[in-house]
Amino acid sequence: MFEGGRDVVDQIIARLRRPVRIDPSLDARVMERIATLPTPRRAGAVTAAWRWLTEPRHVALSPLSGLAVATGLVALALLLPALARRPAPTIHELQFVLVAPHATAVSLIGDFNDWDPARTPMRLASAGGAVWTAVVPLSPGRYRYAFLVNGARWLADPTAPAALDNDYGGPSSVVTVAGS
Repeated sequence: MFEGGRDVVDQIIARLRRPVRIDPSLDARVMERIATLPTPRRAGAVTAAWRWLTEPRHVALSPLSGLAVATGLVALALLLPALARRPAPTIHELQFVLVAPHATAVSLIGDFNDWDPARTPMRLASAGGAVWTAVVPLSPGRYRYAFLVNGARWLADPTAPAALDNDYGGPSSVVTVAGS
């Protein structure tokens, strides 16, 4: 330290230790000024939500994350037009016909109605006739089906190919609905 430096430091310390005199009216002036300011109101939920939505945010991404986001956006841009152009599957109305002269009730059962006889009852084509019909809307695919005659007798469709697997115990047929 330079010559006489200790005296300078002691003088600075003494000056800093002196009590500070504050104007006694300072508190009153500050409080008076605060009283003239408008009272802040609490924002409503909509206002708070709007501020939250419109307030700018800084998002930090690693280069790898940025690349992943960019790849996802490019893939989305390429796939969306293709998905939008894909037509909905065409529904075909198929008529099922069974000639059963001694039947009093016939139901069409199959994959398309969960093998439930109540869902697709067949109707006589003409009064006193023996031709039973039902029209079923089907999308493209392969379906197994059978006729349930008088609630007890399973019959395969004599005009259609037979199904090789009989999961439900009775004979069944196969129909394939082609796409459009």
